[in-house]
Amino acid sequence: MIRAVIFDVGETLTRDDRYWASWADWLDIPRHTVSALVGAVVARGRDNADALRLLRPGIDVAAEYAAREAAGRGEYLDEADLYPDVRPALAELRRCGLRVVIAGNQTARAGQLLRALDLPADVIGTSGKWGVAKPDLEFFRRAVEAGQAAPEETVYVGDHPANDVGPASAAGLRTAHLRRGPWGHLWADSPDVLENADWRITALTDLPALLTR
Repeated sequence: MIRAVIFDVGETLTRDDRYWASWADWLDIPRHTVSALVGAVVARGRDNADALRLLRPGIDVAAEYAAREAAGRGEYLDEADLYPDVRPALAELRRCGLRVVIAGNQTARAGQLLRALDLPADVIGTSGKWGVAKPDLEFFRRAVEAGQAAPEETVYVGDHPANDVGPASAAGLRTAHLRRGPWGHLWADSPDVLENADWRITALTDLPALLTR
């Protein structure tokens, strides 16, 4: 029996378009160049911020992030950044009696912006706030704690095999791989997904019927 559902954020609930476009504009680099490099580094198993380090060798990403915030050009999220199935899916899961948690590798500021959207979720947590990030198993322990259910009664939903499906499964959670965004499509049929995903979905609105059978 599933009692809690935990959602990744980037390319699961929100589109990453604005995030990377804002970095491109800040660094005065064509948006396509940044987007292509993000795809290239992640496909090689590297951190997506390495795209910025390739573009600006020696860049202090944290310092640049702070400079953007100080200049009024920092992180921003609004309704347009949400995928259209997010609100109906989360709301239906709560109507079914499941606890809904949002937990991803985002900054504390991103957590504030998500809360301001008044999403139908019981808890919103981020790696920036918790001080631990995926794929560390401690991140999933914190997420399960927020879900107030046993790991085997909890589903983690995400697009990334190495950050979401694999480590969540290793932590004892059930998992749902979402075929969405670059990584969700790139690795939809990868061995890691096939081995570790309990469910493979193409829309969040698939979840209520699957998890409440």
